[in-house]
Amino acid sequence: MCNLFLADEINRTSSKTQSALLEVMEEGKVTVDSVTRDVPKPFIVMATQNPIGSIGTQMLPESQLDRFMVRLSIGYPDLRSEIGILKERQNSNPLDRVVKVVERDDILQMQNMVEDVYVHDTIYEYITLLVQQTRDNSLIELGVSPRGSIALMNMAKALAFLSGRDYVIPNDVRYIFKDVAAHRIILKPKARVNNITVDNLLDDILKIVRPPKILVRGKEADYGFRY
Repeated sequence: MCNLFLADEINRTSSKTQSALLEVMEEGKVTVDSVTRDVPKPFIVMATQNPIGSIGTQMLPESQLDRFMVRLSIGYPDLRSEIGILKERQNSNPLDRVVKVVERDDILQMQNMVEDVYVHDTIYEYITLLVQQTRDNSLIELGVSPRGSIALMNMAKALAFLSGRDYVIPNDVRYIFKDVAAHRIILKPKARVNNITVDNLLDDILKIVRPPKILVRGKEADYGFRY
């Protein structure tokens, strides 16, 4: 019962644990001994997973991956960052210096403000066209689900809000498209045999589906990337 839940090495856990996590992520509730309780708001789940193939790991089910809005690969730190890590741990643990920077009510207020961000019909269509391309591609076994479409819309609205706008532009969608879609896609064997990655296919989809044009001060402007 918390606001921020961190599940470490999620692909090492048992199927029973995975099932319990699915409930709280989908419904915002937990059930113990047949008693169901609502978790507090806001409720955010972050998780880490070890590379597939590590001892003791297992593939996460598609239904669980679909519950996560985005997946990011951090990788190794660069030279300067790793030097900084070493220096910060010279005499103390930097985690001991973590301080609160925002109140719970501030987060809830910002979430409400994000919900009010305006989305034009052309943006809805653009999101849908991108998602449909993942379902129609001959190299993709499983494309992005409707839950993924909703995640893409909500992430675009959040990005617009963080950019100081109360409306979504096509660039918001393009910027977070791969982070929202990649973990929801399963490739067909012929794609893997030909060393074609999910990242490659999503880049191709962004090239195929042209972003809509919008009016800025009476002039037509294209907010999509140019190739």
